[in-house]
Amino acid sequence: MADVIRICFVCLGNIVRSPLAENLFNHLAEQAGVAHKYEVDSAGTSAWHIGEAPDARMRRVAARRGLTYQGRSRQFMRQDFNQFDLVVAMDLENLSDLHGLARSNGHEKKIYLLRAFDPYGGPRTGVPDPYYGGIDGFEETYDIIERSCQGLLRALEEGQGEGKVDSE
Repeated sequence: MADVIRICFVCLGNIVRSPLAENLFNHLAEQAGVAHKYEVDSAGTSAWHIGEAPDARMRRVAARRGLTYQGRSRQFMRQDFNQFDLVVAMDLENLSDLHGLARSNGHEKKIYLLRAFDPYGGPRTGVPDPYYGGIDGFEETYDIIERSCQGLLRALEEGQGEGKVDSE
């Protein structure tokens, strides 16, 4: 088992959902005293927003809840599979795109859907993209990602001996 579990959260543009997941997971791991066990990053399946900061609306929602973060968007590349132990998609389209990039069974086994870890989600449920909607959508997305990251962290900590999570 690796000393550190490397996780990459992936959405479409890497400006709303995946950077929030990256920062929320880090925050939750710090609160639980296990941050030293994880290296976390995020990326997008598209190149649309490369180099851009996370969406200001999501950062405002997060800041009202005590989470502040920065960062710059980047695109997920095939070679990222070699750098990460888990690649966590935000929705079914991102999941499909990641499977399309995977070139081995080893890569395939690293891909998970975030809401598989949400008690109100499931193995085929995605995190909604609030980009074109109002602030309520950003609030809902924050809640979903927070619950899902809590579930993922719990699954990782409970399965630490095997170094694996079960997405079913």
